[in-house]
Amino acid sequence: MSNPVLEAVEARADEIRALGPSNEALGRLDDQTAKILRDVGAIRMLQPKAYGGLELHPREFAETIMKIASLDGATGWVAGVVGIHPWEMAMADPRVQEEIWGEDPDTWIASPYAPMGLLKPVDGGYIFNGRWQFSSGTDHCRWIFLGGFLADGDGNRLNPPQSVHVILPRADYEIVEDSWDVVGLRGTGSKDIIVKDAFVPAHRVIDYAKVVDGSLAAESGLTNPAYHMPFSAAFPLGITAAVIGMCEGTLAHHLDYQRNRVQITGQAAKDDPYVLYAVGDAAAEIAASRAALLDNICQVYDMVAAGQEVSFARRAVGRRNQVAAAWRAVRAVDEVVARSGGNALRMDNPIQRFWRDVHTGLVHAIHVPGSVFHASALTDIGIEPPQGPMRSMI
Repeated sequence: MSNPVLEAVEARADEIRALGPSNEALGRLDDQTAKILRDVGAIRMLQPKAYGGLELHPREFAETIMKIASLDGATGWVAGVVGIHPWEMAMADPRVQEEIWGEDPDTWIASPYAPMGLLKPVDGGYIFNGRWQFSSGTDHCRWIFLGGFLADGDGNRLNPPQSVHVILPRADYEIVEDSWDVVGLRGTGSKDIIVKDAFVPAHRVIDYAKVVDGSLAAESGLTNPAYHMPFSAAFPLGITAAVIGMCEGTLAHHLDYQRNRVQITGQAAKDDPYVLYAVGDAAAEIAASRAALLDNICQVYDMVAAGQEVSFARRAVGRRNQVAAAWRAVRAVDEVVARSGGNALRMDNPIQRFWRDVHTGLVHAIHVPGSVFHASALTDIGIEPPQGPMRSMI
């Protein structure tokens, strides 16, 4: 099956790769990097066809993100994070879809989804306040998804909590400059966001529970199976694909560097069987991570396409495999970087930038293994995990 976006990325690979240092120096994607992503259609892969999207298979989305990230980590990360937002926007009220994409289908939507805001009801909608961290690619986006909780008329959070995703235009929130000073993925520009007393019409608020249980996709009349995948399968896909792609990029730079490297012992690295063993082992681990992520999303897609329910137990298995794939690939990177020699850590060597980027990507909340592995193990032995945090990202 032809993937036009992947083909376009491969045609501009040298440009994307060369812009990596500029992205990092700027602390956000270079404008030319963002232009390339628009040109190749990277953010429209999961966008509905009604608004200029491609509605590609999620496997094709993940494969493309891996390729972009193998060229530059920050570019792949932004493509993976911002690229998943059209998937949810396809389920949103048609009025907000028209507001965002009606005049320009290349309008990007930022996030984060962390429920750090409160939404107080008023006539015709809500008043929204909050502060969020980690809004990747936000400088190049004109709208945003922000997570929050519904409040009562006095501004107190409802009990039990009701989580929502709130959609705002760029005029209604502040991007906090100089709030993204980190060791890795510096080029993502994942800055803080502040919202102060923004009025939000009711049609720009999404009930998160309906996204999770799939009812919102059904209510929206969407027929493409991709939109009926569980949130816990779709949302992590671009993030983990980016991490695995960065690991592939690290390995590629390591191989290129080792080709002519002479070790302090005087032996050429290419003649050292221990170095070659480590390379082979790492390559196999990264390939296994790639295969596991793609196999999992294809299985979920096929289940949904066949009209089957994706049970909690199956979602837990999928999240377990997705998290494990990221950790396996990063451990493999550590093995090869430790054998790259001291010069690999010089700031003009891309190996060190990829190494920093993969570790920064691994600390995203979606890659925390504890509760995911715990819940998956319980379901494997036939015990339903209790309600609460253990289930929150499954």
